[in-house]
Amino acid sequence: MKKAFAKIIRGIMSALARLPLGFHYFWGDVVSWLLRCVVRYRTDVVWMNISRAFPNKKYKELKAIYMAFYRHLGEIFAEAIWFGGSSYERLNKAGIVTVKNPEVLAKMYEDSPSVTVMCTHCGNWEILGGFYGYMTRDGFECPFDETALTVVYKRLSSDLSDMIFAMNRINALETYSPDAIIESHNILRFCITNKDRKKIYGYPADQSPYKKMGRHDMGIFLNQHTYAMTGSLGVACKLSHAVVYLKMKHLGRGKYEWEFIPVCQNASEHTPDELMRKYYDLLEMEINETPHNWLWSHNRWKI
Repeated sequence: MKKAFAKIIRGIMSALARLPLGFHYFWGDVVSWLLRCVVRYRTDVVWMNISRAFPNKKYKELKAIYMAFYRHLGEIFAEAIWFGGSSYERLNKAGIVTVKNPEVLAKMYEDSPSVTVMCTHCGNWEILGGFYGYMTRDGFECPFDETALTVVYKRLSSDLSDMIFAMNRINALETYSPDAIIESHNILRFCITNKDRKKIYGYPADQSPYKKMGRHDMGIFLNQHTYAMTGSLGVACKLSHAVVYLKMKHLGRGKYEWEFIPVCQNASEHTPDELMRKYYDLLEMEINETPHNWLWSHNRWKI
């Protein structure tokens, strides 16, 4: 029953997604205002996170980041809905994502058993499903096809919402692959079972540790003591994956630039904690460059 209802809602969303991106941005701005001024969605968390992360910034600077974050949050919703009705051709025509250096990921893929791509909640993670299309946008010849890609995600608390957004995230794929997205609690078994397949795994790794996961001390991140999950990098170390950081710079409305920053070619030569510390150093540099571009509404430092 839930699956059928989810398909109906996805059908409605797909119809709406056919409308121009500008239409969605109009409603994204409305959503942004509602979240900030009416619902006051996690406004205390957002303000606390920003002010603690940048203790040397003046109130006016902090307020500018706060306002820009909510505006961008509305854009994320707008782009996610629009993405759900998009093909690679439509995504590339809009130019929503430009990949600065696709050759870096391609080379790491060719020279390793598999690649672990450390993603973040910068930019718009809801449009990761267009990964292969972005890579090949300017005629770049990838040494892999879209079936090599697997994005790891945390299941939403609502089964209905989880089904809807899972379908939305893989809509752009030209070839359906059952392992295009894998829930986080299944990924270890999946990686080990498929260790002989050359894959590219994308992990959003900047969340607060899940209750049942181990907490690893990362030291100071954004001026606060931080714990992290290292399971993704533990798998990479065990299976000798290459590791790369995906920087998702927000250039302006509807424009993102992706850059692959190598972390290591063989994770087995490092410890998971060492690699995760490098990840958080790169993430902090990215946030300092474009402060509004991170998911400040996430209660990252909850006890």
